[in-house]
Amino acid sequence: MIRSAIVIGGGIAGMASAAVLGRMGASVTVLEQVPKLTEIGAGLQVSPNGLCVLRALGLEPELVNRGALRANAVSLRDYRSSGEVARLDLKRLAPDQAYYFVHRADLLDALTGAAKRASADIKLNQSVVEVLKGEIPEVVLANGDVLRAELVVGADGVHSVARSSLNPQSSAFFTKQVAWRAIVPNVVDQPNEARVYMGPGKHIVTYPLRGGMFVNLVAVEECDDWQDEGWRQNGDPDQLRETFAEFSGGAAPLLDSVKQTSKWGLFRHPVAARWFEQGIALVGDAAHPMLPFLAQGANMALEDAWVLGRALKAGDLRGYQSQRLKRVTKVVKTTQGNANRYHLRSGPIRLAAHLGLKSVGMVAPSLMLKPFDWLYRHDVTDKRS
Repeated sequence: MIRSAIVIGGGIAGMASAAVLGRMGASVTVLEQVPKLTEIGAGLQVSPNGLCVLRALGLEPELVNRGALRANAVSLRDYRSSGEVARLDLKRLAPDQAYYFVHRADLLDALTGAAKRASADIKLNQSVVEVLKGEIPEVVLANGDVLRAELVVGADGVHSVARSSLNPQSSAFFTKQVAWRAIVPNVVDQPNEARVYMGPGKHIVTYPLRGGMFVNLVAVEECDDWQDEGWRQNGDPDQLRETFAEFSGGAAPLLDSVKQTSKWGLFRHPVAARWFEQGIALVGDAAHPMLPFLAQGANMALEDAWVLGRALKAGDLRGYQSQRLKRVTKVVKTTQGNANRYHLRSGPIRLAAHLGLKSVGMVAPSLMLKPFDWLYRHDVTDKRS
């Protein structure tokens, strides 16, 4: 049984890993590079598969108390009108399943609390420059300090230092898509549903946050020219409105309400070839960076954390990757397919696709959720999984 672990990264993947590993009996230290944990304005969708982990950690009531909203539906809409093309009725999920809209800061606070209750030691302002694998792996900090533990968990995102210790450098490629993110007041009184406004080469996703006071808005456009990867770049709200000026219906008032926005290029990274070797394990985006078209980045990180903890408890860390690889690879592939469906160009193909969705939704609404059974019904906390 491994008794000591260092987790690199204090985001969703890192704090979830710290909470789970601590519950499994390890003494955990979390290294986060920022000097202070601050609220980052972003929404997350916690689907039933991710919620299984949060429930196992006892965090669902806390999230609800913080304003997490139980989602009723995903509404697919045409960008020029307010009418629905199709509707995924989330109330048709199994009775023990739920889907939530959560502010990222609220989820991170809840996971941080769980990590602290599991006796994790959270150290801020810790910049990691190198991770050395070995019988007792080492973490080298920018100030020259060297820390050691029996297990080092790389939860340090798409530019993971830990990942580079296990895998040769791999090249990401620009997907020719750029995304904008903003949180705005709920000026349209949007109910507890995610709305996807689908346009030629563009789409907008909106859903309410914090008891319905705010709306999370993500707008994606196809774009040939982009240089830098990263989502904390400031965007121009007027440019956002100009780019999506043809979007009407419920999206328009929300766009008009944007005061501040971030903008980032979407890059596709390969799934890591190695997730564990010589005392180093990868979780979340460090192992499998995700595009935002299936809302599974946080959920896959939660699943990773639980499976890693179970492998640690069983003394079989080498089995961690084999338990996760097939599922995560399928999620990555499905994510890209969603982007293509949202961005269909005007013409017969787009019209036929939308008519097909509307027909299925009207004749057999229960079938709209069926394609997601493999994703939402998966419970990593079930001992049989």
